[in-house]
Amino acid sequence: MRALTISLIALVPFVFSACNPEKVGVGAKAPAGAEVLFDGSRQMLDEKWTYWEGPRFSSELPIKWEVVDDPVDKGTVMNSNDPTAVGGKYGTADVVTKKPYRDFRLHVEFLIEAEGGNSGVYLQNRYEIQVLDGDSTMHGMAAVINEIESPYYAYLGVGTWNSYDITFRAARFENGERVEKALVTNYFNGTKVYTNIAINKVWGGLNSGIDGGNNDGFGITDTPGGIKLQAEGHPVLYRNIWIKELDLLEASTDF
Repeated sequence: MRALTISLIALVPFVFSACNPEKVGVGAKAPAGAEVLFDGSRQMLDEKWTYWEGPRFSSELPIKWEVVDDPVDKGTVMNSNDPTAVGGKYGTADVVTKKPYRDFRLHVEFLIEAEGGNSGVYLQNRYEIQVLDGDSTMHGMAAVINEIESPYYAYLGVGTWNSYDITFRAARFENGERVEKALVTNYFNGTKVYTNIAINKVWGGLNSGIDGGNNDGFGITDTPGGIKLQAEGHPVLYRNIWIKELDLLEASTDF
């Protein structure tokens, strides 16, 4: 009996860790000091988000992304399938937070409803963390796009909620010159899939986000940017989005 008691006591830290509201993965709750960016309501979508009015922008406010019933759980979610973006016309109807951010911890949950579904989560409206079913290349699911291979093994598949838990450190500058590249660490569905990836450039050209048209994406500027979600004309859903601002003095995003 005593041995069993000791074993149960040893399990207590694990149990509390598993119930920690700051854990990673699907269902992770916003910790103290975090800002909820989307709680499933149309009110919050309109309050905290707007369209990114880049060179290809061709929609108009109010945001045409619909708030729909969650196909898996109770509640409502947003659908990125803006009619303006049909045919993969990214940049025509992407939504971005009204508030810009520098260093942060971000949680995003997404569900791809059909094979080949395509969207993207942009950090500072610059750096894309890909959302793309069926692609395990450097352009594929969960990759820091075109910088690393996709950690496709952690993807839960179509019709299932997936999550990114990201810590991001913005590029650092001295006298207007970039001296430290942006860094990112990501837990994909609770599995740490990469740590401290240095991001070289903005990929995708001027329609992709801030600085995309500057020196082929290498002309990064010292400007904060919002969290952007990409509309590519596919039924990709989002829910439970929150962010906690950080001040990362050291060049590390590991957590």
